[in-house]
Formats: sequence, C-alpha cells, structure tokens
Amino acid sequence: MAEYLSPGVYVEEFDNSPRSIEGVGTSTAGFIGLAEKGATIGAPVLVTSMKNFTRIFGGALNEFEYGEYRYLANSVEQFFVNGGTRCYVARVIPADAKKASVKKGILTVTAANEGKWGNRIQVTLTNVTKRKMQILGKNGDSYVAKTVEGFREGDLVTVDGEYNRIASIYDNTVTFAKPFKKDVIDTAIVPKTLIYLVETNISVRYNEEVENYNGVSFNTANPNYIGYKMANSELVKIEVAEAKELMNPAELILGKGNTSGMFLLDGGSNGNISKINAATFIGEDNGPGARTGLAAFVENTNISMLAIPGVTIPEVIVALVAQCENLKNRMAVIDMPKDMFKTKDLLEYREIIDSSYAAMYHPWIQVLDRATGQSDYIPPSGAVLGVYSRNDMSRGVHKAPANETVFCTGLKTNYTSAEQDVLNPAGINLIRALPGQGIRVWGARTASSNSQFRYVNVRRLFIYVEESIKANTNWVVFEPNDVNLWQRVQMTISNFLDNMWRTNMLAGTSANEAYFVEIGTSTMSKDDIANGRLICNIGIAPSKPAEFVVFRITQHTASAGGEGSEE
Repeated sequence: MAEYLSPGVYVEEFDNSPRSIEGVGTSTAGFIGLAEKGATIGAPVLVTSMKNFTRIFGGALNEFEYGEYRYLANSVEQFFVNGGTRCYVARVIPADAKKASVKKGILTVTAANEGKWGNRIQVTLTNVTKRKMQILGKNGDSYVAKTVEGFREGDLVTVDGEYNRIASIYDNTVTFAKPFKKDVIDTAIVPKTLIYLVETNISVRYNEEVENYNGVSFNTANPNYIGYKMANSELVKIEVAEAKELMNPAELILGKGNTSGMFLLDGGSNGNISKINAATFIGEDNGPGARTGLAAFVENTNISMLAIPGVTIPEVIVALVAQCENLKNRMAVIDMPKDMFKTKDLLEYREIIDSSYAAMYHPWIQVLDRATGQSDYIPPSGAVLGVYSRNDMSRGVHKAPANETVFCTGLKTNYTSAEQDVLNPAGINLIRALPGQGIRVWGARTASSNSQFRYVNVRRLFIYVEESIKANTNWVVFEPNDVNLWQRVQMTISNFLDNMWRTNMLAGTSANEAYFVEIGTSTMSKDDIANGRLICNIGIAPSKPAEFVVFRITQHTASAGGEGSEE
C-alpha cells in the first residue's frame, strides 16, 4: 500500500477480476527421421510448407540408399496434403555420416551439416578494390591521408600491385606494416596514386540456393570480417588461419597469381544404413541446444502430436510413448510394420505399449513417391497427423479424428469389417477404403486399456484443457493464498470451461453436467496452505464419439382401412 503523508483524497486501482484463458494450439505436429540435409543437433526446425521442408531438409530419399528409413519427406508431404499447416522436424543420421569440407590455403569451408548434399556446394571468390585512400604527406614513419573512412587497423591494402597492412590509424595519420617500394604521396586534385582497400566478394551456391557476401574482409578488427559476415550462413561454416604473407586473399586461398576462382566441397557422406539403430532415433540428451533425435523434442512445447514415420523398432516406440507419457502434452501416432497383415501378428505387436498418449494406425497408404515418380506405399502416420490437424481446425480437438478422408490412392491391405471387429477393440485403428466414400480413417482409439481414455479425442481434449490452464494461470504464483485468490481462480477456470461447453466441446445439457471447479477449504487443508499449495479440483465431461451407430428397425403394419375408406 502506498504511504500517504498529507491529507487528501487518493484513488487506488486494484485487480479483482478473473483472468481470461486462451486455448493452446493443438494442430502442430512433430516428425523425426532421416533427410538429405538439415541440422542434426539442437531444437527441431519449424516447417510450414513442403517447399519450406525441401529447402531446409531436401527432397524425397531413394530406397537403394535409405531403405526402410526413407519416409520422412513423404510423410511430411502427406501431413500438408491432408490439412496440416505447421510441424517441427528433427533430422537424424547414421553414426558414420560426414560433412563435406575443403581446405584451400588459409580458408577451410565445411558444409553446415552432414550428407552428400554438401559435395554440391560451390564457393566463388573474387578480389575487389573499391574503397581508396589518398596520401597527402609524410609524418616520420607515418603518412597523412586525406580521409581514412572505411579503413581499420589490420586491413590489407594495395597500391600498384604491392600489398601492405595498416599497422595503426590515428585521426588521419596512418602507419603501415612496412615501407612502400614506391612513393605513395600524391597531392593532386585528381590523384594518380591511390591506396586501395583489398576486399573479397564470396558467393556460396547449392543448387538454386545462393548466398552472396560482398565486401568481405580477412581482418578480424573489421566489422566486415568473413567470420562475422558468414556466421549465419545456412550452407557452410568457415575457419580462417592467420596469413603469413602479405598478398591478396584470393592468392592465399587459391594460389599465387589468382584474383578470383571457384572450388567445390567434397568428402560429404550420408553414412551407412547399417549404422542406424534404435539409438539413432531416440537420440541423446546433451542439454539445452545440444539434444538430438527424439530427445530434442523435450524442449519443444509447441507440438501436440509426434511421429517417427515408418520406424517400428520396439525400443523406439517405447521411448516415443514414454516421452509423451512423461510430458503429458502430446500424443504419439505410431505406424505398424509395413508387411504385417495377419490380425494375430498385429495384436501381438500392439502389446508393445499400453498408453492413452499413443494411437496405432494401419495399413500403409499408397501415394506418389517423389524420388521415383511412381506409386509406393508409405507409413500412414504423416497423413494421420494431417487429419488430426485438419480436424482440429475445422471441428475442434473434442471431435474424434475419424471418419475423415485420407488423400491417398490405395492401401497396402484392405481389411474387412470382420477383421476390424478383432482389431478395433484392441486399439488398432484401421484406414479403410469404403465404397462410395473414398479412403478414410476408420478408428479413433488410443492404445490404452484404460476405458476412461479409450478414445483419441478424449485424451487430446484433456491435454488441451490441462495445457491451456497451465499456460494461462502463471499469474497465480506467489499471490496471497486466500479466499479472494480462490474466487478469482475459480471464476477464471469456470469461464474457460463454460465457453467450451457452449461451443459443444463438452458433453452435458447444463453447465453443472459439463464441468465443475472446486477450490477452497474442501480441497486444501491448513497444512497445504501453510506449505504454499493451492489445490483446485476440476472435472470435465468429454464428448464420446458415436462409434457404434445402431438403428433398430421393425415391421410396421399398415392400418386395415385404405385411403378413402369409410367409417
């Protein structure tokens, strides 16, 4: 409270109203897999279109080199084809993959990340001498220049083919590293003798992607130093050794007599597919900014669903589901083995996990493979995540992402209703071709034995509610834990849930049937309050999907009297 020292009327404002809760996004997906290029360490990269993915991670992979682990690009494409708009991608690589690199004189250029793609990186260097200095006189061992704008200590300069380095600059007085062989003083209005700053234009090209760095300096004291200007290159990383001779950078890099030239990187390798194992996808938790694979998604709070397309290694599946269970803010969408057809085998594979934070889909879907230009079967997880995203945006997270069209041309296996009778209760969601209705997701069950969270939409609705409340109630922390706070919290959450109910996201004919929010002495003991705990009990009634639609039809006997009959 403010301290008042003189008589008068004072007005104070205070906040006693409930806060609003804005629902978190649920349509952003995460993908892990092999790609042609792209970062392999650190935070997963946001991708908003297939064109964006291709620029960052390259195109579709070929079966010969990548085998059963080639499906990331195809799956991300299907995510966007089926309605997805945003996803994060983490690239993984075989243990023996290498970056392309080349050492040319004082310059070492290395591809930004591993893969053969780096062997196509082309670097072009050209010396330029545009900025000039006129020398008006001499002051001992130093020279007096007309202007020194744009010149720095340590810069390489040239005059009539002779190279020198600026040792120091003070006002317009310049000292050079060694004496010039010729007289550089020229006081004429239009001087013939000028000292030029030696700079370099560097171009880095990969296919149609070009990065141009003009006016680059090899002087660390210059703001245009190559290390600064090229630090954010998406194609290469550079290292510069100290020059031992006074000559132009092109000669120091390309050899004497060269003022320009081009070279390619080499030695890049995609690695051997035999080096890929469960650890490749699970990744390593080396701390913030240094995690790899699945572990890299620990620090990503933007996604609500995650897949490792085509990877059916049990250890990877268990690790994927474990992350979803532990973080409780995302669901795993799991592919089943491509050539697993029999219901007995599918049921056995289903036993790998038991979690409401995971859902399994089968069979694989037929699409155009960009790598070959022909149809091929790919895992369904990418398309299913696209369906999740499309459903969330068009209907809402409360609606089951099933009976939704999958934009593909065929299925690896066409299952019958009798076979689905066996698989559906176990939590294996089939994608089926239905006469006159196209190919559709025809299941909405989690891989859980808990009947409370049998359906995908129920689990995802709870994730939505929990994350929305968590994200919008941080203001409560360290507030006085009293009745006023309890009332504000209750109203804040009740308003959020009431809006959900009114937009048909919750079941119930009244608000009391749809949700409850309890906070106060009924939820907290004196010991809880003394130990800084505020406990709020929340209950919601999720909408369960009409999975089994039953129409009971009986025979109806018409009345004996026909039209126009008499009484």
